[in-house]
Amino acid sequence: MHRIKIHQGKVASLKVEAIVRCYSQSAAVEKLAVASGDGLMPLNVGDVQIVSETGKVFIEAIGPRWRGGDYQEEQQLASCYSKAMELAKHYNVRSVAFTPISCGPLGFPANRAIDVAIQQIKLGLRKNPLIESVVFCCFDPVTSALYRSRLGK
Repeated sequence: MHRIKIHQGKVASLKVEAIVRCYSQSAAVEKLAVASGDGLMPLNVGDVQIVSETGKVFIEAIGPRWRGGDYQEEQQLASCYSKAMELAKHYNVRSVAFTPISCGPLGFPANRAIDVAIQQIKLGLRKNPLIESVVFCCFDPVTSALYRSRLGK
């Protein structure tokens, strides 16, 4: 799919309208508590929210922690991607970059996470022809190679 790109490097270097980044549920609650100043907002794993910082738009996804695969982790991860694409559509975003949601410290196996990500992004692009590009931003060559092999690039 020509609307899906792969980038290896820092997400900040990309020229996109929105960046999707991942938080654990506990980190997101702490961040919101500081931002709201008057209590906690309910956020669940699989939820997303949009924020603007220093002129950039960020979609923050509450990614699932990998607990062996028996706790709906793949469905929660799919929800992150699906809801992020819905927010992008709602805000008329034409280009969006995704960092690997739930990989790394949250322990989601990269090969499984990539399959979920690609499936949900393809669905989201079918629902929203106005999105011109989605960039999977990979921090390392192994993840980049996994995306390339899954997408045939």
